[in-house]
Amino acid sequence: MNDKAIKVALVGNPNTGKTSIFNQLTGLNQKVGNYPGITVEKKEGVAQLSKNQKASIIDLPGTYSINANSLDENIVIRTLINTKDADFPDVIVVVADIENIKRNLLLFSQIKDLNIPTILVINMVDEMKKRGIFIDIDQLKIELDTQVVLTSARKNQGIENLKKEICNYKKLSTNSLLDFANKIDSEFFNEIKSAFIDYPLYKSWLSITQEVVIDDFSKEQKKAISEFRKDHEKLKKYQHKETIYRYQQINAILKKTYKKDQSKATDLRSKLDKILTHKIFGYVIFAMILLIIFQSIFDWASIPMDYIDEFFAKLSVLTKEVMPQGKLTDLISEGIIPGVGGIVIFIPQIAILFLFVAILEETGYMSRVVFLMDKIMRRFGMNGKSVVPLISGTACAIPAIMAARNISGWKERLITILVTPFTTCSARLPVYAIIIALIIPSQRVLGIFSLQGLTLLGLYILGFATAIISGYILHKVIGSKSKSFFIVEMPNYKLPSLKNVLITVIEKTKAFVFGAGKIILAISIILWFLASNGPEKFDNSEINFNEQNDVSELNEEEYDEQLASYKLENSYIGIMGKSIEPVIKPLGYDWKIGIALIASFAAREVFVGTLATIYSVGNDDENNTTIKQRMAAEINEDTKEKLFNFPVGMSLLVFYAFAMQCVSTLAIVKRETNSWKWPLLQLFGMGLLAYISSFITYSLLS
Repeated sequence: MNDKAIKVALVGNPNTGKTSIFNQLTGLNQKVGNYPGITVEKKEGVAQLSKNQKASIIDLPGTYSINANSLDENIVIRTLINTKDADFPDVIVVVADIENIKRNLLLFSQIKDLNIPTILVINMVDEMKKRGIFIDIDQLKIELDTQVVLTSARKNQGIENLKKEICNYKKLSTNSLLDFANKIDSEFFNEIKSAFIDYPLYKSWLSITQEVVIDDFSKEQKKAISEFRKDHEKLKKYQHKETIYRYQQINAILKKTYKKDQSKATDLRSKLDKILTHKIFGYVIFAMILLIIFQSIFDWASIPMDYIDEFFAKLSVLTKEVMPQGKLTDLISEGIIPGVGGIVIFIPQIAILFLFVAILEETGYMSRVVFLMDKIMRRFGMNGKSVVPLISGTACAIPAIMAARNISGWKERLITILVTPFTTCSARLPVYAIIIALIIPSQRVLGIFSLQGLTLLGLYILGFATAIISGYILHKVIGSKSKSFFIVEMPNYKLPSLKNVLITVIEKTKAFVFGAGKIILAISIILWFLASNGPEKFDNSEINFNEQNDVSELNEEEYDEQLASYKLENSYIGIMGKSIEPVIKPLGYDWKIGIALIASFAAREVFVGTLATIYSVGNDDENNTTIKQRMAAEINEDTKEKLFNFPVGMSLLVFYAFAMQCVSTLAIVKRETNSWKWPLLQLFGMGLLAYISSFITYSLLS
């Protein structure tokens, strides 16, 4: 076994199937993190190339060119230009798609000139015949002076050939592809060669034009860069000339190697686009797809959720029976198990949501949705590119806010960042699901649609509508007069890759559960301690309870239940809850819900786990009561009616639709705006809106 893994960088334009190639090479043997010091997502994986050779593969952000215009694109050049970078590759794999090869080869030509071993992968070759395309591969290899591999990531074709070429990367030519310097200004570029004699010319040129300094430059070389950068107009002019020259050479190469006979193409794409992006039918189809998604979330997930709920209820009881009595047993059975169960129960619904989102992205339909919604967004003062973060926000607000980096205008980008948390993220789903199940009957509308599913769809629409209206208000307040253009690439329609979809669902669900699980576990332990301990009055709970109540008329079960309730009220958490109860009582909440609300400001999904922990402390029910059953049985101390009735449930749904309850999102907003002013505005502005809206909702329905 060769212990040294080959370092591979995957590079390519967006929508070329680069991530599909990454998934085929690495499978589930991958991890997602962030680049050091920044919040751009970093995907790495390990591929088994042969029996004796592995490769460490990094999937770099999609880019059209090495000339960086965004933070994502800057990551690509930073990784490929610095030999001291931890991710600097032994070999670069540039992924191109069969139909847009001319544009893809611009990026390839730039990377080839970095003098790093480079392989060109032409993906989606299963579409060649349908599109009437022919490529002379042998001639293309000669023209590009590199190995060219044909693949279809969706059908797992050509992946083994790619692995072989990566293993043989040392045999690849590292010569530059184009002599651009002599075509632009040989004298000027000779000066650059003299200043950076130990470095490839194109690397030096990029370090001057892209504001990226090579780590091991000397002081003299860094000073030379500053001198070259003084003539901005000349640099801009030469960059433009370079791009024109590259395209001229690419055209010449493609004339010899690439042919497309449009008469042999079967163009289904344009026919589908006419329907799916239609000014009326497009929106109807999108609404129907959303309706199907939310129906499925309730209908498909109900059975596994019930099993998970019952499993954790039985596990809690079993723990009490098997383990000796004591604080540790109470912590595990009343704190940890119910708290973790409060998030694990929602895995089926989270997984189904991610499943549908992955399918929509894989098929190419999501780009059509972005195009459709752009027409609406413009009327509310936002850039069409704002749609991408808003739609991404249905999964999680954090990467959605980072996606706003692609918006060029600062004010439009700021507005998008501020309103994105209104869109219903997956963290709200556990709260919505449990409350909807409690207050909305499991009935069918027109014999087809679930009333619970329609309610969930309504909450998603409410969040999206609020985001758009807030954007319009902010646009008027901030007074942005700048206009920008929205350009979105429409990828080809394709059948979703089962492997890609499964990897996406597993990775995102795992990230959600483990991310939330850490918070919930910590909060569950803290809540259990606060609920199981208290001041002197708590220690004498049994004596005080007996003195204050006529216990002679209570049977053993009633006595235990009322004593447990009395102890909980006099615990640390009970005292905290009672102190905030006057503030939340107008919304229909009791002190227990108040504690859950406060805890969920760390992360929204903590709400259910918190109530599960609170209701479990001191609960000696032997009937394996589930979280849902405990919440349904909870009684309002004042009215003696069910606590989670329709007015209270709707009030909670509205509160969670509007409130900013995610510390991580606030941290990202601070990082992206470089100021605490905007996240604090979000926190208090959204919190005030949530409180007023919940108060109105409860008052009207009570």
